[in-house]
Amino acid sequence: MRVVIQRVSEASIVVNEEIVGAINKGLLVLLGVEINDSQQDIEWLVKKIIQLRIFPSNAGNIDKSVQDIDGEIAVISQFTLYASTKKGNRPSFMNSAKPEIAKPIYENFVAQLSDKFGKKITTGIFGADMKVSLINDGPVTICMDTKNKE
Repeated sequence: MRVVIQRVSEASIVVNEEIVGAINKGLLVLLGVEINDSQQDIEWLVKKIIQLRIFPSNAGNIDKSVQDIDGEIAVISQFTLYASTKKGNRPSFMNSAKPEIAKPIYENFVAQLSDKFGKKITTGIFGADMKVSLINDGPVTICMDTKNKE
């Protein structure tokens, strides 16, 4: 699994000119599912996202998690995170899981994230053409890949 995590002041998701989700201060998580992703990938990523200390404390140090600040989380499916641009100018998405595989993994990820976070997770609509608006706070943007745990 591959994610791009953005610390946001606010974010919203629009499908067919209708807002389907919105959050205030928290994390916007763009999630890509690879063909070989497993339950272990979900568990590792859920734990990392919830415990990721990228919010400032009152002293100005960046040492608070989204839970610590009572923030919110939005998750958007993003198969293009597995784009390969190695050959030519047209990206290949061969490593992205097909929708029939990716959707149950995505839904499982969101359910486990909600369970561990203790709050409802805002989402878009899997596979839809979404318009995502955000105010990146900082800006702070973190990339993680469960196959390359740096």
